[in-house]
Amino acid sequence: MSADTRPRLNASIGRKRISFREWRGQRPFWGGVLTLLAGFPIMYIPYANLTIGSLTVRMATTAGAGSLIIGVLLVVLGLTMWFQPASRVFAGVAAILLSLVSLVVSNFGAFLVGFLLGLIGGALGVSWAPGKPRASKGDEPARSAGGTPDHLSGASPVDGANGRHSAG
Repeated sequence: MSADTRPRLNASIGRKRISFREWRGQRPFWGGVLTLLAGFPIMYIPYANLTIGSLTVRMATTAGAGSLIIGVLLVVLGLTMWFQPASRVFAGVAAILLSLVSLVVSNFGAFLVGFLLGLIGGALGVSWAPGKPRASKGDEPARSAGGTPDHLSGASPVDGANGRHSAG
């Protein structure tokens, strides 16, 4: 192994890390992760068997199929937030509603774990907004000749109105 191999490997990993960071920044990544994770306990717990010694406890409910459907839909909505960021509001609202329904259908939302993850993930999906692209140094807005702009309205104090307009 030569000394030239190592920097090339680090550069490759660095490029992948930077491209993943850019991909993650263009979508509600953490909302998708939490929504995706919310589906698994809601799907699994109603079908789980807990064995303590010779005692087997089933946590199955009468609405086991409903729990499975809710869990699968939450996983799909989490993936939708990742791969279709334009539909993030729909996916977030649907995740919140499904999490609320899981309280009734799936053992109190899979013992509140899936419920809370789905609720927070859906809220993050709804509240996420795409960032503005960074301005380069040459793209600064032009300032008026009268002075520096006011920090609240953007108007120059020399024009007399200071950004306020009369209604009549």
